[in-house]
Amino acid sequence: MDRELFLSPALEVAPRLLGAALSVTGDDGTGGIGTVTIRVTEVEAYHGVGTPGPYDPGSHSKDRRTARNASMFGPPGHAYVYFSYGMHFALNLVCSPEGTASGVLIRAGEVVAGHAIAQRRRAAKRGGAPVPERMLARGPGNVAAALGIARETHDGLDLFAAPFALEAPPAEPDEIASGPRVGVAGEAGGDAFPWRFWIPGEGTVSAFRPGRGAQPFIATPRRQ
Repeated sequence: MDRELFLSPALEVAPRLLGAALSVTGDDGTGGIGTVTIRVTEVEAYHGVGTPGPYDPGSHSKDRRTARNASMFGPPGHAYVYFSYGMHFALNLVCSPEGTASGVLIRAGEVVAGHAIAQRRRAAKRGGAPVPERMLARGPGNVAAALGIARETHDGLDLFAAPFALEAPPAEPDEIASGPRVGVAGEAGGDAFPWRFWIPGEGTVSAFRPGRGAQPFIATPRRQ
């Protein structure tokens, strides 16, 4: 995967990340170092200041640069990590030229390497209870937990250098579905922003949940 891809706005980049392999190397939970890799199955695009297109009221960077969202204004092909709902981290891949804000949230993926590490990390947050395979990286908080992502250690890092690795999908998915973003309130979560993309039929993909004031939407898969 080429860094040049991330010079484009997030809405263009997001569907092209489906099927890509995203790896993070870190503490394996046993005193050693290990790598977890996911195959990306679900993403969401968010635009911000300076990005062409409609104003995105659901974006962290919709109005201005702050200490929290600064990485979204940074170089393309870097990580933007934030803490969500006081509960979990979420990983975004920064897009658009530096100074322009947009990013792709990694919503879900299939763990394809480092299963034992991902299982330990996820089970630790569930009091030791084992996690079904399809749930290991289902939802953005679980993606971050399975990959060992934290804001203090990963925010602003280059996705093309350790501890990250990013590989293009071996082939484009036969179908890509799109629809409103999950849990986003108001207009930003409605059918005016069908900016969530996923691979149909994948068990790892999140269940759709409309945000407050947003209208439910049933997406129709589209063939590439």
